[in-house]
Amino acid sequence: AVLPLRGKILNVERARMDKMLSSQEIGTLITALGTGISDEFNPDKLRYHKIIIMTDADVDGSHIRTLLLTFFYRQMREIIDRGHLFIAQPPLYKVARGKSEQYLKDERALEDHLIASGLEDAVLQPHSGEHRAGEDLHQLVEQARAIRNVLNGLHSRYNRRVVEQAAIAGVLTPDIFGDARNATEAAKYIARRLDALSEETERGWQGEFTEAEGFRFERTVRGVKEVAILDQALLGSADARKLDEHAATLQQTYPRPATLRRKDEESAIHGPVGLFEAVTDAARKGLALQRYKGLGEMNPNQLWETTLDTNARSLLQVSVKAIDEADDIFTKLMGDIVEPRREFIQENALTASVDV
Repeated sequence: AVLPLRGKILNVERARMDKMLSSQEIGTLITALGTGISDEFNPDKLRYHKIIIMTDADVDGSHIRTLLLTFFYRQMREIIDRGHLFIAQPPLYKVARGKSEQYLKDERALEDHLIASGLEDAVLQPHSGEHRAGEDLHQLVEQARAIRNVLNGLHSRYNRRVVEQAAIAGVLTPDIFGDARNATEAAKYIARRLDALSEETERGWQGEFTEAEGFRFERTVRGVKEVAILDQALLGSADARKLDEHAATLQQTYPRPATLRRKDEESAIHGPVGLFEAVTDAARKGLALQRYKGLGEMNPNQLWETTLDTNARSLLQVSVKAIDEADDIFTKLMGDIVEPRREFIQENALTASVDV
C-alpha cells in the first residue's frame, strides 16, 4: 500500500497532543498503521511489516523525512525498535553512455563513477618523470577530492586557487609568522605558480608577506586590481591544518606542472583541483547525465526500477543505537528552544554538505 502525504507534516516535537491528533496527515497515518497512539498505542496491531519513508532527494525531502522520523521516534518508538521502519534511497542521478544506464544515489556516488571512468587508461607523469597509474593514481585523485572539498568549504573572501597553491608551497601554518624571510620567498614562489596557471594576458601576480597582514597577492588585469589575502585567521584555522597535512605529497607531486595522459589527450596539471577536474571532465565526455529533483520526476518504470522493485531497491533500516544522543539531537533540532539549535548550526556549518 502507498500512502501519499501532501506537503510537510506537523512537527510533533513542538505540538501538543490535541493539536497533533487534529492534524489530517498524522491522523491518516495513524489510521493506516493501525497501532493507535499515546495510551492506546499497541505495536502488535501494526498492519505492515515494513514502513518505508519515501521522499524527494532534495532539501525539502530531507525536511519531510526528518519530520516523519521525529513522529515515529517520539510517538511510535517501538516500531523503530522492532526494525519495521525504513528509508528509501532513491537515486539522485541517472547516467547513460550508449545503451548502458546506471542509477547513482547521490553526489558522492556520481563523483565515484566519474573518477572510475576518467581513470581508465589514464597516466599522470609528474616533472620527476615517473609514471603514476592504476590504484596509485586513484589514491592521488582521492586526495585531490578531499583537498577540493576543503577548499570549497572556505569562506568566500579567500581565493581558493591562491589557497591551493599556498598548500602546495607548504605555508598554511601559523608558524610561518615566525619566519618572515622564508615566508617572503614563499610568497614570490606562489606568485610565480599563479602566473603559470593564468592566461598570458592575465599574468603579473605579485606576492609579499607581512607579520601584520599575512600573505598578500595582487595583480592588475585590464585596469582592474585583484587582491587575495591569506591572513592569520585562515592560517590558524582547522581547514588550513587539513590542507597542510597533505603538504609533503603535494610538494612531491606538483613542484612543477605534471602531465595527465588519457588515450590521445594530454592535460597540464598544476595542482590537486586541476587533477580532479581533468579526470572527471574526461569522464563526462559522451555521458548523458540526468538529475532527479524528486520521485515525481521519474517515469513509472524508473520509479519501479529504483525505489519499488523489491529485488533492486535500496533501503536503509532506521535504528536507535544511542538513545541519549538521539533524544538530544531531536530536542536540539526540532524543539522550541532556538539557542541550542543555533549553536549546533554554528558548530557544524563548515562541515555540512547541503544541496540547495
